[in-house]
Amino acid sequence: MHVAEVEEPHAGPGEIRITVRASGLSTGETLIRSGALRDVVPVTLPHRTGMEAAGVVDEVGDGVTGVGVGDEVFGMTDPSARGANADYAVLVAWAPRPAAWSWEEAGGAAGGVETATRVLDRLAVGAGHTVLVQGAAGGVGTIAVQLAVARGAAVIGTASEHNHDFLRSLGAVPTTYGPGLAGRVRGLAANGVDAVFDCAGGALPDLIEIVGDAARVVTIAADLTAAAHGVHLSHGAPADRTGTALGAGADPLAVHGLATAVTLADAGRLRVPVAAAFPLDEIAAAHELSETRHARGKIVLVH
Repeated sequence: MHVAEVEEPHAGPGEIRITVRASGLSTGETLIRSGALRDVVPVTLPHRTGMEAAGVVDEVGDGVTGVGVGDEVFGMTDPSARGANADYAVLVAWAPRPAAWSWEEAGGAAGGVETATRVLDRLAVGAGHTVLVQGAAGGVGTIAVQLAVARGAAVIGTASEHNHDFLRSLGAVPTTYGPGLAGRVRGLAANGVDAVFDCAGGALPDLIEIVGDAARVVTIAADLTAAAHGVHLSHGAPADRTGTALGAGADPLAVHGLATAVTLADAGRLRVPVAAAFPLDEIAAAHELSETRHARGKIVLVH
């Protein structure tokens, strides 16, 4: 990975451009870079990274209303274009930056919010449900816990023991992952588990046993055995602007979650834990940290 000078992007119809203050890094992008997802999300090299960013609007495309130059926003790029890890980013979905969020938090928010909303919507998680979030201390897991709690669900989250107090602070009942998971979860969920959101991978048979139905498990991990287990692998790599499919079985992006996130953040009910912030020119080091799978919360780049 390296930083390079490229042609400056501009906002097209229905888009805005921001001068980026912070942008996010997702585990999915480290997997794309490694080639682990080549059969699901193929890319052409050289490949520009970053799908989420926060900054100040400096261009507004035709047809855009409700936002103007100088506004502070966070949001997402077109998944087929990416390019948010840069000085300028063109956003296709956005919302006002909550006053309670720093630039680092806002820069790392949109991807996790969209992904968590997409999966919780697919699982129809609502009040009175019990949800297991596997890998609850990561960048998406931390957001999924809070959004599920905001919907009125009870949440059990798996993480290393040193992250258990952290999960409690987000509203989850923590437990460890690994052998014996099904028994531990049964001891915490008197009425059973209604849905499983897998952010970690590698434990699908146990997760199916816990919920009793593979259709009630959705994974975002690069577990390419998901289909064989009858589990849906959710990702948001749709067709590009020419109609070329970039990913098999992509789900519609749940960008409506951005507005919900603003409401919750303004009420003090949604925070974006930041594991580490790196300067843009240290993006390779940021990817190395992500690959350890031990970062608690979101890894971001500051500009």
